[in-house]
Amino acid sequence: MRARILPILALAATLAVNGIAGAADNKPRRSIETYTIPNVVLVNQHGAKVKLKSVIDSGKPVILDFIYGTCTTICPVLSAGFASFQRKLGADTQKVQLISISIDPEHDTPKVMKEYLGKFRAKPGWDFLTGSRQDIDAVMRAFDSYVPDKMYHQQLTFIHAPGSSQWVRINGLMGSSELMAEFQKAGKP
Repeated sequence: MRARILPILALAATLAVNGIAGAADNKPRRSIETYTIPNVVLVNQHGAKVKLKSVIDSGKPVILDFIYGTCTTICPVLSAGFASFQRKLGADTQKVQLISISIDPEHDTPKVMKEYLGKFRAKPGWDFLTGSRQDIDAVMRAFDSYVPDKMYHQQLTFIHAPGSSQWVRINGLMGSSELMAEFQKAGKP
């Protein structure tokens, strides 16, 4: 199992460091959106219940994506981007809230999510959330990201500045430098 994961992580890290958007024909598409966040209680990688709205409205900038723990395609790339982003923040990792929401709540238990974050050496400030299928579907629909099957999920990243009613929606994979640039455009603490 470990032998299979290491090449994926190496590829994801390489893509995150070197940037992949420029290598692809399709550059990430950026738009400004307004979303109504559902009033749901989810569970983080420590097994603690958290209100999604409270995490998003914590006064910190938020970067959010949708992933699942057994994904071997775009999720590791998105997560490598989050990990690289945290490394670039250095001591300020807890000043930005990274949220990964599971789209596979039947499989992604707190134990699975904690192990997943451990593979990426996630630091405090990055939460992996799961919940009931009904609540996860409500969150995906709220972000106009609903897919009936996890195999068809999109490579979306959402950035939210504190106090703003708007989100930056990025459809496409970005390198960590591009993610940092988008974060700085959206406003940092």
